[in-house]
Amino acid sequence: MMTTLRPCSRWCTPLIVLAIAAGMFIRPADIAAETPLASATNLPFTTVIAIQTRLDRMNLSCGCIDGKFGEKTRNAIEVWMNNPRLSRTNATIQTAVTMLGSEEGAFAEHIVTEEAITNLTPIPPKWADKATMPTMGYETILEAVAEHYHASQAAIRDLNPDMSWPNPPAGSRLRVPNPFPAARVRAARLQISLTRKTICVLDADGAIAAYFPCTIAAKAENRPVGELKITTLVEHPNYTFDPALFAEDADARSMTTKAILSPGPNNPVGTVWIGLDKAGYGIHGTPNPEDIGKAASHGCFRLANWNAEKLVAMIKIGMPVVITQD
Repeated sequence: MMTTLRPCSRWCTPLIVLAIAAGMFIRPADIAAETPLASATNLPFTTVIAIQTRLDRMNLSCGCIDGKFGEKTRNAIEVWMNNPRLSRTNATIQTAVTMLGSEEGAFAEHIVTEEAITNLTPIPPKWADKATMPTMGYETILEAVAEHYHASQAAIRDLNPDMSWPNPPAGSRLRVPNPFPAARVRAARLQISLTRKTICVLDADGAIAAYFPCTIAAKAENRPVGELKITTLVEHPNYTFDPALFAEDADARSMTTKAILSPGPNNPVGTVWIGLDKAGYGIHGTPNPEDIGKAASHGCFRLANWNAEKLVAMIKIGMPVVITQD
C-alpha cells in the first residue's frame, strides 16, 4: 500500500498533562505544592527505571525509559497521582516510589540473536538512496533493543556496561526494562494540548486512560486548533518524500522527483500513520524517539513508535481529536 504523507520534522516533544477529575483538567502547577516531586530527583537509576517501566505499562508514558527523573517522568507521575481512573487522587510522591519503584519484576533479560544481527539495515544519508532500500530497519542492536523495550540507548548501555556496543555478539544476555504487558485501553476521544505537547486518550467517562508526550509544529500557523476526526489507520506505512516541501535541505534541493521510502522503524513516519481530516495532518511514529521534546514538525503530531503502536490499537476511524492551545 502506498501512503502519501505530509512530512514532519524529525523531532517530537513531551507534554505536561493533567489528570481529569469531575470532568475538569488538573494541571501539574495546581498540585505542585502538595507533591514535592523535586525531592525525588536523587533516586537511584534503577529505581527510576522501575517507576518509568510501571508507568509505561499503565500507558502513562514518560517518553524513553532512561533512568532520569526529568520533566517527562514528573508529568507522568502527576497524572498517575491524580487520576480517578486509577482510583487514586492526590497521592504523595512517597506513595509513587513505594508502589512503582520496586525493581522486582521491572526488569527482564534479552538475548541477542543471529537473526537480529542479520536483519540490521544501515540507512544511507541521501533520500534517493533511501528510496532504493527494501526496508527501513534498525541500524544497530543497541537501537533495536532500546526501541523494543521503550528505552533510551544510554539506559541500555548503562544497564549493560560490559557489552561491546553498539553491536554485541549473538548470545549476549542483556538486562532490560520490562514494560510488558501494557494495560488494554479503549478510547472515546483524543485530546491534544499544544502548550503541553501531549496526547491524552480519554475514556467514555472523560478520564485519562493513556498519556503520551508528542511533538507539534514548529510554526504556530501550522498548528490546527479545534476538533478533527481520525480518517485513516495505517500500520507499517511507506512514505512519499516530496523534495519541494524541504527547501531547507540541500539534498532535497538536488532532487527533481519524489521518492517513496519503504516501511520500517526508521521510516520518517515510523511504524504507524493515523490520518486526520485536515489535508496532510496526522499522528505518527518517528525514527528518533529520543528527540521527542522538541516542537519542530511541519504540522503533524509525532510519537515514539511504541506509543504510536499502542495508540493505533486504542482508537477507530471517525473518533474525535480535540486540539487545544492550553
